[in-house]
Amino acid sequence: MPDNEEAPTARRTAFGRGQIAVAAASVLVLLITGFAWRSIDALASNLATARLELGDGGKDGAVDILMVGTDSRTDAHGNPLSADELASLRAGEAEADNTDTIVLIRVPTDGSSATAVSIPRDSYVEVPGIGRSKINAAFGATRATERQRLLDEGESEDEADKAATQAGREALIKSVANLTGITVDHYGEVGLLGFVLLTDAVGGVDVCLNNPVDEWMSGAKFPAGEQTLSGSNALSFVRQRHDLPRGDLDRIVRQQVFMASLVHEVLNAKTLSNPGKLAQLTSAVQRSVVLDDDWDIIDFARQLQGLAGGEVKFQTIPVVDLNAMTDYGESIVQVDPKAVRTYVAGLVGENDSDNEATGTSEPPSIDTSKVTVDVSNDSGIGGLASRVSEALTEQGYLQGEVGNNTGTAVSTSRVLAADPDSDAAKAVAAALGGLTIVGDSSLSAGAVKVLIAADYTGPGSDSDSASGPTSDIVDMGTSPTPAPPGPAIDAGSKGPRCVN
Repeated sequence: MPDNEEAPTARRTAFGRGQIAVAAASVLVLLITGFAWRSIDALASNLATARLELGDGGKDGAVDILMVGTDSRTDAHGNPLSADELASLRAGEAEADNTDTIVLIRVPTDGSSATAVSIPRDSYVEVPGIGRSKINAAFGATRATERQRLLDEGESEDEADKAATQAGREALIKSVANLTGITVDHYGEVGLLGFVLLTDAVGGVDVCLNNPVDEWMSGAKFPAGEQTLSGSNALSFVRQRHDLPRGDLDRIVRQQVFMASLVHEVLNAKTLSNPGKLAQLTSAVQRSVVLDDDWDIIDFARQLQGLAGGEVKFQTIPVVDLNAMTDYGESIVQVDPKAVRTYVAGLVGENDSDNEATGTSEPPSIDTSKVTVDVSNDSGIGGLASRVSEALTEQGYLQGEVGNNTGTAVSTSRVLAADPDSDAAKAVAAALGGLTIVGDSSLSAGAVKVLIAADYTGPGSDSDSASGPTSDIVDMGTSPTPAPPGPAIDAGSKGPRCVN
């Protein structure tokens, strides 16, 4: 039967002006350093929360947190910002739904370190319900479409806004999972105001520039060398991307060195021992951050209270081409999901905690024409189950039921069989790249079922295709401009690192 999870293809251009930068990760920096864990009960009682579908946390050896920034001109509780606050943002008056800061933070279950991985906003990925698009369109485009649909059905504006915002958040979470192969366990979101409040709360952050800058679009006008920035000047520093050699990637580096410096300031004894600064930090987080409602941040912050600055690192996913372009003329950042997944998985030692057998041994020889395989899609990628099923039928397997997973959500792809040691299960697992095999007593003898999650990179996936232009990415006929991951920037360094 045909796959019913196909999503309509709609390509959207990114609609942001780069107005947000490091605010989202700055908030999480405060949480992962346990900045005020002794008084965090007061913080937690007044946080804005959102109900979302997320992972169970830690099953792959890490707690994975997605932190994003939005262009919202309201605070986390929906209250409009004052005229003075809006002016301090230097961001204009137009409301937008950009998520130009997207950071995945991996924290090992033992709390020994934290790695914040930046995802360029123009990364060209699969977005559920949209198709291939820049990743920063996932939230806004989904929200806008869902809001209009609900209004057309007669919902009130308030209810439509709430439901559409949740749909946008979940689309972004799934897009990140599709790209990285990581199930997001917790979610945090912050608006523009948070960045200014947090930077001012610590008394400014030290930065260093290789050259002087004067760029009117961001308001960045600074001399070369070391300097301390706060408020709107700090926001301009991390917002600038024009007149930089590597554009948005250089902006990401600025964000990362700024975050590292912020962590250093937060961990500074003068901050942690100052009740006034702690109160100011707490107020900043309460006004600006939204967390998922299943996140026990009291327990999380206490777990990490001994974390030192040197164990908080900032990195960026590998990039195939900084200057790629689609066949309809949109400038994008080309990424290879398989390379990204391998890189992200390597940041924390992956382990198999489910006592599942792996299908990595030499596959048995079987008559594939006698094996029917069902395929269920739990990846959020439209049409993936159909493509995997087609890849199996090309190898002689019989097509079974194909569609979306209606059972318990999974974070890793797997083969299900009543007898996990059966030759049929082992052969299917090997045919799909060595998937894990899990026993399922609800299946009949001889039945084989494949569950496809966001981590899948085998036959039928985009990352399994031949190297070169992917889908609608144009072959420019010139060498690409790759950006492999650079050295990690950590918060334990003495003095700020000088950057473009």
